[in-house]
Amino acid sequence: MRMQRILDGLAAAIVAVALSACQSVQTTKGGAVGVDRSQSMLVSSQEIEQASAQQYQQVLAAAKEKNVLNRDAKQLARVRTVADRLIPQTTVFRPDAGQWQWEVNVLESEQLNAWCMAGGKIAFYSGLIDQLELTDAEIAAIMGHEIAHALREHARERVSRSMATGMVVGGVSAILGVGQVGSDLMGQLAKVTFELPNSRLHETEADRIGVELAARGGYDPYAAVGLWKKMAAASKGSPPQFLSTHPSHETRQKDLARYAERVMPLYREASSGKP
Repeated sequence: MRMQRILDGLAAAIVAVALSACQSVQTTKGGAVGVDRSQSMLVSSQEIEQASAQQYQQVLAAAKEKNVLNRDAKQLARVRTVADRLIPQTTVFRPDAGQWQWEVNVLESEQLNAWCMAGGKIAFYSGLIDQLELTDAEIAAIMGHEIAHALREHARERVSRSMATGMVVGGVSAILGVGQVGSDLMGQLAKVTFELPNSRLHETEADRIGVELAARGGYDPYAAVGLWKKMAAASKGSPPQFLSTHPSHETRQKDLARYAERVMPLYREASSGKP
């Protein structure tokens, strides 16, 4: 019992050191959906944005070499038209997003995927649009969600959390002299304890900001609900919510419907042409 108390004390001390190195930041304003959680960061926005820009260019270069970059001009125009309506709305959540060097491209791939890196680097996969037969409003729902991840700097937060967790695991392992197996076990424990709940939180935050961005851009926010019904049908056999880093489809649809209703006045205003 005494040894366990000592070990617990050592672990708590290392956790305290790791967390004290983090800086608490407010990445976004809450908007109508009220997403304004403070976040703990160990790395700077500049570092993440620089790395994202470099990685994005590598992705584009590889896609161009394989002749899968922006092959369908009509599809590319659709995606960029949606982006042109959503990107100006990002300043509601953070004014500096208006100065980001936004890029929007489509990759020819059967994957059901889309993403937005830090600093506004967006990619859509053609398979997502084609296989789910997305409407413009559904493209807006996905794009708003992915842009929200960038606005909230979720990648930066996850990197920071991983670094802090690594400090704890590495520090305790060094003190206790445990081998690779023990260290790996502790790493897995840290992952399910620290990363999975926050990853679900990230998805929920992105969903809520995403419907607001779509509504402000003049796209029906309820399209997000129909979209995730399509996603549910396309991903049968997905793990239950408590084992997944994403909310269950049923939970997500209920939350999206609730927040879509909240931002409907913004959609009506944008659709009516009012300033």
